[in-house]
Amino acid sequence: MADKLGSLKPQKKIELYSGNYFAACTLGGIIACGPTHTMVTPLDLVKCRRQVDSKLYKSNAQAWKLIYAKEGLRGVFTGWAPTFVGYSLQGAGKYGFYEVFKYLYGEKLAPGAPKTVVFLAASASAEFLADIALCPLEAIKVRMQTTNPPFARNLREGWSKVVAQEGIGGLYKGLYPLWARQIPYTMVKFATFEATVSQIYSFLGKPKESYSGLQQTGVSFLGGYIAGVGCAVVSHPADVMVSKLNSDRKAGEGAGQAISRIYGNIGFRGLWNGLPTRIFMIGTLTAFQWLIYDSFKVSLGLPTTGGH
Repeated sequence: MADKLGSLKPQKKIELYSGNYFAACTLGGIIACGPTHTMVTPLDLVKCRRQVDSKLYKSNAQAWKLIYAKEGLRGVFTGWAPTFVGYSLQGAGKYGFYEVFKYLYGEKLAPGAPKTVVFLAASASAEFLADIALCPLEAIKVRMQTTNPPFARNLREGWSKVVAQEGIGGLYKGLYPLWARQIPYTMVKFATFEATVSQIYSFLGKPKESYSGLQQTGVSFLGGYIAGVGCAVVSHPADVMVSKLNSDRKAGEGAGQAISRIYGNIGFRGLWNGLPTRIFMIGTLTAFQWLIYDSFKVSLGLPTTGGH
């Protein structure tokens, strides 16, 4: 049997835009996002701590050395459990709903609309829903990563402590900043990816279908990295604010009050703390997510994303 990744035209076992197709995309999103975010937990840990206190470590290498010396390997991976669960749920919503909304907006509601508009609207809609699932886990992750000693030793303890101290609402106090970070991030991630992939195939001079599945996933990786750099820059100020809100929000303080107070303390320049680390992290993360997601689709006999 021919290698599915290397075949020129993968056999379609799942009908496009069917319930099974959207379910497959949802599963692909889980596989693409949960493990990849978990793998970069050490980088995320240092990034979050340096966002909260830019003077805490001189470099990433020094940070890992100090954390490992004090807390061992477990300390370096602080927050991995809420990261894995939260971003698996987010990946399911991000990719699954994106495919649903892209089909709904582009094929049903506004078939004549420019593709870029469809990509932006679909990705924004998908991320809006995905973040509702992510927010409680992100709140626990950030608290564990930005406190020393960590706020909690594991996900279950972190969840219990937040609910006991602040109620269920404490798990969602960062939802608005999370939307402010993630919705522009995902709009850039998907729209830039789709446009970049189309440009790559245009530059190569042959239609997408003339390339093997393996070659197409290579294009997905490159397009994903380019899109990831844009994502990191666009969403970084909100990412810093999410970290600060979850680590430095006073009891009874409204979101607007907290944001105003924190901004007064760190200023505009403070919103860009940790950007180089995040560009590297998000660029690599996004590239591998698109590679994994489209490889999964090809393995099921489905076309890769973009370039149509």
